[in-house]
This record gives sequence, C-alpha cells and structure tokens, in this order.
Amino acid sequence: MSSRLASSPAPTSGGTRLALDTGAVRVLLLDLDGVLVDTRPVMERAWRQVREDHGLDVPFSEYERHLGRPFADIMQQLGLADAEPIHQTYSKASTAASHLARQFDGVAEVLHTFAAADWRLGIVTSKPLARATPLLAQLGVPFATVRTPNGVGRGKPAPDPILLALIDLGADPADALYVGDMAVDQEAARRAGVSYVHAGWGYGTPSPPAPAVAESPKDLLRLMDTGPILEGSLV
Repeated sequence: MSSRLASSPAPTSGGTRLALDTGAVRVLLLDLDGVLVDTRPVMERAWRQVREDHGLDVPFSEYERHLGRPFADIMQQLGLADAEPIHQTYSKASTAASHLARQFDGVAEVLHTFAAADWRLGIVTSKPLARATPLLAQLGVPFATVRTPNGVGRGKPAPDPILLALIDLGADPADALYVGDMAVDQEAARRAGVSYVHAGWGYGTPSPPAPAVAESPKDLLRLMDTGPILEGSLV
C-alpha cells in the first residue's frame, strides 16, 4: 500500500485515525455489498433458494468466504459446475429479496460530505449492474462512475475494474483510494496501485500486511482531516 495513506492509534473517542499525506487524492472508489449496503440477508435468502433448487450441500458461510469476486468465479472456487443455471436462480431470488437490504448507518451522509468537498465518487463492485442500480439509486449520491462485471475486463481480485474506473474519471492511481471489505478488494487495490482502506463494519477480514481500517462509515471522514483528532471528536 502506498505510503500516502497512514493509520495511527485510535483516539479515545473511538475509531481508527486515518490521514492522507497529500491533498492530491480526490477520488474515492467504493465497493457496494458490505461497505455501502448490508445485503447479507438478501444473499442468505438467495443462497438458500439455490441450495433448495439445485440440491447443493454448500452452506452460506462457504459462499460468503468468496464475496467480492464475480459470481462465476465464486462457483469455480466452490467447485460447482454449470454455474449459469445457479446464477439465474440466485439472481431471481436476490431480486425478490431485495427489500431486505439496508444502508449502513451514516453512509449516505458521509458520501454527500465527500461530494461537497469536491471528491469524485465511484463504485467498483462484483454485483451485476441490474441488481446494483436500484441500491445505488436509494443512496441518492452522484457517482461519477460505476464498474460492475457487466463491463469489460477481469473481475476482482484483478485490478481491471479499479483501473477502468480511473480511466472513466481521467485519474491516476495516485489520485485515488478504494474502500472495500474483503481480501479480494485489498488485493485488487494493491495490484492497481491504489491506496486501500478496509471497511471494518463489513463482511470480511483483510490480509497481511494490515491496511488502514475505518471502523464505521463516519470514520471515513478522517480521510479528509489532516489535523489532530481531539478527544470527543465525532468524526
């Protein structure tokens, strides 16, 4: 990870102190599931439908371990052949259960704060565009780019979707950072040459070397703060 991004011990008010060494970073790329929206109940219900319809003896915990990858890659990781019918069942069940998804507390407000500070926001997710679009619309945030498996290139942990998002924005890797919640997100950011922040409220744990961690969506606001964090500070 670039030395531009650093973490220091948490202040007594809680959370991880995040700071940027330069004002050049003005692009914030984010994962969707587990970072902006809690879709675990949706995924659990959809996977239960997959197990019932296709007679699979694969618990959701095994599926969840591979979140962040495109669906076909997850099927390969699980050793499941003929992934397309499974994907059709999963997609249909996910759409039916989409009402179970919830924004994480404070997410929309945090993103609007970044936008007001002239940061450009983008999404890099392995969720198909058709299922990602309504979730993003609910946030009401001006995303400048959205990269999903529906586009060109390889999926995470390959760097392709992050690099394509930067091309969309006319930005260099040094101008951006990526917020994810799975080890594949961390790897994709590393391979793209982009600084990485791990969403501690998400679904996965990072890989060594330990990255900077934001403990809550509001903790991301520390990325805009280069001054001291005072005791009792809310952000």
